[in-house]
Amino acid sequence: MDAVVLIPARMASSRLPGKPLAEICGESMIVRVWKQAVKAGIGPVVVAAADDVIAAAVERAGGTAVLTDPDLPSGSDRVHEALNIFDPERRYDAVINLQGDLPALDPQTIRDVASTLQGSGADIATLAAVITDPTDYDNPHVVKPVVAWNAEGTRGRALYFTRSRAPHGEGPCFHHVGIYAFTRTALAHFVGLPPSPLERREKLEQLRALEAGMRIDVARIDAVPLSVDTPEDLARARKLIS
Repeated sequence: MDAVVLIPARMASSRLPGKPLAEICGESMIVRVWKQAVKAGIGPVVVAAADDVIAAAVERAGGTAVLTDPDLPSGSDRVHEALNIFDPERRYDAVINLQGDLPALDPQTIRDVASTLQGSGADIATLAAVITDPTDYDNPHVVKPVVAWNAEGTRGRALYFTRSRAPHGEGPCFHHVGIYAFTRTALAHFVGLPPSPLERREKLEQLRALEAGMRIDVARIDAVPLSVDTPEDLARARKLIS
């Protein structure tokens, strides 16, 4: 599997405007995420930038960025467009879609999602960690994957994703970690599909893939990486990295 890591980024964030360029200990958040992705050693790392200022910041740091249509509806669409701009020769057959708001991400996490896709026969791979904070069970901002796990509880096939507590009954619930690995063919198919009924209802685009019969494999990781979505998250990231 020849993989490329693509990081979609745009300035228009509703809860934290200008998020990609938020300063964390002397560096912008998008540059920190790019550096962590490079450390993973999966393949080239490219920022799919909706804005010139993001591309300029990445390039000043020595990275690679491509400009994408700012009106694209989702990060997946941005990744798909950037892939075709960066790799028109189709050298890469797998794509890691990495969120640009994970400045303290362990590079091993990127390797985990890539290895989950490799040789699995799945269309898409993603990650999950056990929920440890009881308040997260009913928090709609915490997405819960329902997974048919293997006997060891380390890998499985996603059956559903929801903002509600699930599954019912005894046993752990999981926190979805929204890093994805796609086969190139699956990514092209996915972005060509219309939004599905369950996707619109739950506001979770991965349900589009499941409703279309695509297979999503999930690997269990130890902890949920800090995602920066609010000013409070940004303060936590600065404290963590300092």
